[in-house]
This record gives sequence, structure tokens and C-alpha cells, in this order.
Amino acid sequence: MPSTIIKAVYLDGASLQADKQIFTPLINLFSEWQCHPQTKPSEIIERLQGAHVVICNKSPISQEVIEACPELRLILVTATGTNNVDLIAAKQHNITVCNCRGYGTEAVSQHTLMLMLALATRLIDYNNAVAAGEWQQSTNFCLMNYPIIELAGKTLGIIGYGELGQAVAKLAEAFGMKVLIGQIPNRPIRNNTIPLSELLPQVDVLTLHCPLTEDTKNLLAEKELRLMKKEALLINAARGGIINEQDLASVLKSGHLGGAATDVLTVEPPKEGNPLLDPSIPRLIITPHCAWATKEAQQRIVEQVTENTKAFLAGNPIRTV
Repeated sequence: MPSTIIKAVYLDGASLQADKQIFTPLINLFSEWQCHPQTKPSEIIERLQGAHVVICNKSPISQEVIEACPELRLILVTATGTNNVDLIAAKQHNITVCNCRGYGTEAVSQHTLMLMLALATRLIDYNNAVAAGEWQQSTNFCLMNYPIIELAGKTLGIIGYGELGQAVAKLAEAFGMKVLIGQIPNRPIRNNTIPLSELLPQVDVLTLHCPLTEDTKNLLAEKELRLMKKEALLINAARGGIINEQDLASVLKSGHLGGAATDVLTVEPPKEGNPLLDPSIPRLIITPHCAWATKEAQQRIVEQVTENTKAFLAGNPIRTV
């Protein structure tokens, strides 16, 4: 690999909205830079011809792509997950794969607490009530149609107690919450974890921060959801598919659970629909996978991609997968 990489191609630049000036140190590392807002799978091979480096978020870098791009030496993923890259094929072709890590801890933990607070205070319901004129027509000085709860003194269950889960726990404790940690199936048992069958009936709020794996797919289906208290709140800022979406829709419609909020769905964007998009589902908040996307987090991604490139050029790659 030459000391100056000749060509780099960014396949899905629209996935980041960071300040353009933040990209300058990265762009300056290459003698040729191409940035495409989006790239269809059918366009990837053509756009990567002659490229030494590909930068991508979700664009699939398959075995077929790797074999058709013999000059490719470095894959820079602008996310933590690398399921869009055929890692086996990359290794076979001596291609280094680097990702980004820890960039969204503050952003996602903040979003998680926001969703928790919005459900606890019935924020959406009261906002809609004012917009509909209910407060204006009230005979009292305040509107109290929707019961509000305090987080102080409540029990928070966390499934996935890595860096992000621990950050959420710290914020929750600042609100006076008691924190319990759930045991993920087929993971090593730690002294402070509780089996889900014991955890779920105890918690007032449950939040998910674990990856989507075969062990966590449909981790919460109807059986598990009905183990939770009728008034409990459920937050998912992890991955779609950890909660069975059809079962959650049914449970909420039945009046079980005090509310749910999710930043993720099984298929994103949900162009073909999704059970949770039914507007008749009560006490449900959906945000469009934007928990991670603070200005600061996006800047950290670009900075880490730049660091990854410099380290690779120096012969000491970092954040390799």
C-alpha cells in the first residue's frame, strides 16, 4: 500500500450530517476522493473500481464486491456494527476492516432518558391535548386527563449492561431510580444479574441496550411482556427484532403496559409497513433511529474514521474488526 492512498470512495455520505469542515482532515489523506450521498447495491462495484479505500455505513460490501475490487485494502465503517461487510472475504483478501466505537454513548443514553420521561409525563398526550383545544376549554387552571408518574423511587431494569447500559444507569440513578440488571440468555452469569423471568415482574421501567443476536431475537414476546407490571414502561434504543413487534402492538392494545417507546424497528426505513405503525396503538412513541445522531456524535464518527485511516497508513491499524 502506498504511503498516500490514491483513491477513496464514500458510498453513503448522506448517512452523516456532520459539519463539512470536520471532513477536511479525512479528505486530505487521499489524492482522490469521491463521495456519493447514496449508492444502490447494483452500483457499488462500478463505483469502487480502482479504489483503495471504501467508507460506508450500511452499503453492503459482499464477497462479490470484494472479489470485483482487487485494489481495495481498507474498509472504514462509520458505525459500530459491521454486519454489512463480509468479514471472512475481507480477511481472505487481506483487507483491513475498521469500525467506530463509543461515539454515541452520550447521545443514546440521553435519548433513552428522553423517551422514559416522555412516557412518564405523558408528554405527547398533553401536547396533543393542547393542540386539540382541551386546555383552552378546561374549567380548571390545569389539565390532568393523563396520569403522570415520577421516576424517583421506581425500579429500572436494564438488559445489556455495557458502556451504554452503564451510562443509562448513571442517569437513572440521578433521578432516584433503583437499577437492576437482566441476564441475557446464554451469556456468562454475573453476580449482579437477574434472570428475565425474575427481573420482568419487578421493574417499573425496562430499557434495552443489547445487540441483536440469535440469543436476543424476540427476547421479549407476549409471554415476557405480560410478565411485566400492567403499568410498566418499555424502552428500546437498541435494535429492532429484540422485541416481537406484533406482540408488543397486541399487548399495548389490550391495555397492558403503561407505555412503550422505540427508536428502532426490524426493517428500516419501514417502507413496507410495520405492526407498530398502526396509529390506533395507545401509549406508544416511535422515533426514526435517530438516538445516536447528535451533532457531537456524528463529529466523533468522522474523527474516528480519520484516526483509523491515519493509523492504517502508519502500519498500526486501530479499531479493527
